[in-house]
Amino acid sequence: MAELEYRKMDDGEVRNSLAGLAGWKVEDGAIAKEFRFDTYKDGIVFASAVGFLADRLNHHPDLLVGYGRVKVTLSTHAVQGLSPFDFELARRIESL
Repeated sequence: MAELEYRKMDDGEVRNSLAGLAGWKVEDGAIAKEFRFDTYKDGIVFASAVGFLADRLNHHPDLLVGYGRVKVTLSTHAVQGLSPFDFELARRIESL
């Protein structure tokens, strides 16, 4: 794992980090994944759990909540791209 710091990762680091995250993909300079749920409530509970993880890491994703789905999008505005924080938060989200 890359050191956890706010620095822009190069394309090779992004590819290597993404390889360990099933379903995540690069979209417009960010990484994103859509999670599916049986009910709207399950999606809301998941989105809230993501919010708690993000707050602990002090790194906050964009969340798009719909019926039975939540799309999580991560990037680091301070570096105008992807940083190790994005991949660390994605790994923590996968543990939910």
